[in-house]
Order: sequence, then C-alpha cells, then structure tokens
Amino acid sequence: MKILKAALLLLVLAGIGGGIFIYSGSYEIGADVPHAQPVYEVLETLRDRAVEKHAADIRVPPLDDPGRIAEGAEHYAAMCTGCHLAPGMDDSEIRPGLYPQPPELATQKDENPAEQFWVIKHGIKFTAMPAWGATHDDQAIWNMVSFLQKLPSLTPQQYAQMTANAGNEHEEHEHQHHHQE
Repeated sequence: MKILKAALLLLVLAGIGGGIFIYSGSYEIGADVPHAQPVYEVLETLRDRAVEKHAADIRVPPLDDPGRIAEGAEHYAAMCTGCHLAPGMDDSEIRPGLYPQPPELATQKDENPAEQFWVIKHGIKFTAMPAWGATHDDQAIWNMVSFLQKLPSLTPQQYAQMTANAGNEHEEHEHQHHHQE
C-alpha cells in the first residue's frame, strides 16, 4: 500500500510539473528551432505508428494505369514540389523554413501505398502536410499515390516530360471541379 501511495503521489507531481511547464510557454515551439532529440523521437514514433495503424485496412486499387499515373503527375507538379521536391530539384523557396523537413519523395522507394493514401488524404498535424481529402476525392488521391509509386524511378528529364502541361491541366481540373459543386 505504501508503494501505491508513493507511485500515485509521483504521478500527481509529474502531472502538476507537466502542467506548469506547458502553461509557462517556455518550450521552444518555433519551426526554426529543432525539438530536443527525445521529443523528436517520440513525435516521429507517434506519427509513424498512427499512420501505420490508420492505413492498415485500406484496400489498394491497381496503381499501374498510365492515365492514373499521368493525372497523379499533374497533381504532384502543381501541389507537392514546393515541399517534397522533384527529380533534379535541389530545393525550393518554402522548404528550408519547414520543420520537420518533408521527405524528398523522389528518393523514397518501396513506400506503402495505403500509408501514402492516408497521409495525402488526412495530412499530418504540426508538419505543414495538408489534408488533401478536404479538396480532392479518393480517386484523385489514388492517382497521386500511383504517381508516387513511379516517382523514385524517374530521371529529371522523364519527370519534366510527364509534367510539362501540369499547371495548365491542374487549373482546368480545379475550375471544372468548382463548377460541379
């Protein structure tokens, strides 16, 4: 009984201490100051496990359709390269200010398509990854996943060829999408 009381007291004191720390505002929250390593590792594990769990039951459709890949390339070029770059792209104006740094998707091989779908659809809190499911239907998101599966194998020239008209076509799709609502 004595150990239980001591454990309970320790838990209450830790809660009070945590509350004081949180309300003090002393934790460095700016994106230009990295998290302490233990905090970073906890957040990274939380993110990875949550995405894995939430994506576990997602059924992946066939992803090798050329039309699906082409539309995904169009979306990627219009919406993703500022943060995730493209083959042959070294940096962007926004990327250096992002923390944590978004993954360079052109170098991410063998990624789980169900997890990619979930992340694109729902986004990731505190990472600047938006929830594209708010503005794009599942079909468009699967098209992006189809392209992401192909992206790591593309040369800069192949990428440029696939996305040559992406900006114009993306604007046209968005215009049509808004008029259908």
